[in-house]
Amino acid sequence: MRCTPLLCIASLALLLSACATGIQGPRSATAKADIVLTNAAIYTVNPAQPWAEAVAIAGGKFVYVGSAAGARAYVSAATRVVDLKGAYAQPGIVDAHVHPIMGGIKALYECNFPFTATPDDVAKALSACAARMPEGSWIRGGQWGSSFFDQYEFASPKAFLDAAAPKHLVFLNDDSGHNGWVNSAALQAAGLGAQSPDPEGGTILRGADGEPNGVLLETAARIFDKVIPAWSREQYVAAARESARLANKYGITSMKDAGAFDPSGMAFSELDKAGGLELNVAICIPTPYGARSVVLDYGAIEAARHEFRTRHVLTDFVKIFLDGVPTPARTAAMIDPYVADKQHGSSFIGGIHVDPAVLAQDVTELDKRGFTIKMHAAGDRSVRVGLDAIEAARKANGNSGLHHELAHAGFISPADLPRFAALDVIPDFSPILWYPSPIIQAVIDAVGERGRHYWPTRTLLDSGAQIATGSDWPAAVPDQNPWVGVEALVTRKDPRNQTPGSLWPEEAVRLDEAVRIYTINGARALRLEQQTGSIEVGKSAEIIVLDRNLFEVPIEDVGDASVRMTFFEGKLVYAAVH
Repeated sequence: MRCTPLLCIASLALLLSACATGIQGPRSATAKADIVLTNAAIYTVNPAQPWAEAVAIAGGKFVYVGSAAGARAYVSAATRVVDLKGAYAQPGIVDAHVHPIMGGIKALYECNFPFTATPDDVAKALSACAARMPEGSWIRGGQWGSSFFDQYEFASPKAFLDAAAPKHLVFLNDDSGHNGWVNSAALQAAGLGAQSPDPEGGTILRGADGEPNGVLLETAARIFDKVIPAWSREQYVAAARESARLANKYGITSMKDAGAFDPSGMAFSELDKAGGLELNVAICIPTPYGARSVVLDYGAIEAARHEFRTRHVLTDFVKIFLDGVPTPARTAAMIDPYVADKQHGSSFIGGIHVDPAVLAQDVTELDKRGFTIKMHAAGDRSVRVGLDAIEAARKANGNSGLHHELAHAGFISPADLPRFAALDVIPDFSPILWYPSPIIQAVIDAVGERGRHYWPTRTLLDSGAQIATGSDWPAAVPDQNPWVGVEALVTRKDPRNQTPGSLWPEEAVRLDEAVRIYTINGARALRLEQQTGSIEVGKSAEIIVLDRNLFEVPIEDVGDASVRMTFFEGKLVYAAVH
């Protein structure tokens, strides 16, 4: 593996003091820099100046981008100079779709196992968690795989959990975050039994006796949102802090919370007001999940926008769920039927959560009020309904300049592909799903061979669409690592080499396009393209240094890249220790 040499960092203090005398230059009328990064291979993502050797930063912004020799004019006795010794650097990563509070909670407090876990793995993890938690308390965590209950047979899913944690209440998420698995004590706490009806938009799976078997699909799992005790305010803020720390570790300097059922706005706002938030966080204000036939409460959305906005917390965003997921749960809305099975028959196409006429009214009103809307649209029918709603808003309001998004839009009818560019809609793709993996196999099992034609990245780019990407962490992925996604965009293969083959290789993109998708395109999705996403004079100094030059190593090595330094607004917020 060919990696660019890099100055080893023992600590932040050592880095800054050791590099302080790296460059000497004549004093001039040029504004002096707080810090200069030099002797690097800097990919700027600026077409007018793709590469540079050095940058000078003052007041948290780039004041110079160019040659190492030119940067010397910005050095004074007070300037900190970092000699990167030929290392590769680029703009900070933008994670345009993530659930950071859920991820922080998962990392700090939950009982976890990978979505590749076997029943034995799940039982061992639960038993270990139960041993260290008070009797009668809730054990929360996950993630079981989408095809878990197809792959393994259970006499009773709830009885399996009862045996692993007999003195606790258990709720486990699947890898999509849409479905749940609970034990008998949890069902009792929720008051669910044989006579309990399925909620609209969800299913309580049952045994032969009619009693719930412990597996809950879509809105049935959401019943527990009001049953399980909420985390404390302090725990939510701690989760925000942990998710921000982990993001910086992966070179992420901006991210969009894609909307969840937790107080993300409160947590990140408190963290920012305390001076502990060292990245930009866009908050998608959540809307009711599940079937809906009435318009949203626009006043409540406006109130949330103003309550939580701070310098680094951006609140002009709203999340709407249009459907579920195209896994064995079959809750994504498809144009053509799913593969026939005993439960759904041969003509099942899933369902749309929001009445299309109501959705068009919501999108038009929110667009008029200046909100960017992210719509979860996992099936090609929900993609079409979402595009129709945005088209209605464009006709009513004109082009507001807002780039609305369709998230997880992996299945798109050929007739709808050109509409993304025409309507200036951002396809928000999730990197775990554009290469072969267990979750892709689960999708293929549900939708058939069309599941192999998933995520038309090349086609959308060629049509003029501006794709953004997000990790969707903690759903389906172990972490926010963007480099796995960058590699997979180019190869359409599994960067972790766990699943062979490739997924629709004709839709691969170039490395420079992949980096652009993860930087300036993501910034556009956060309404920050004038401030960050590329390295240009006047932009916020968000720059990261890697352990290898992505453009010089084999593409198969890109997914193994690691971040050595992350700068946010000119401040070193992460440094790897060796």
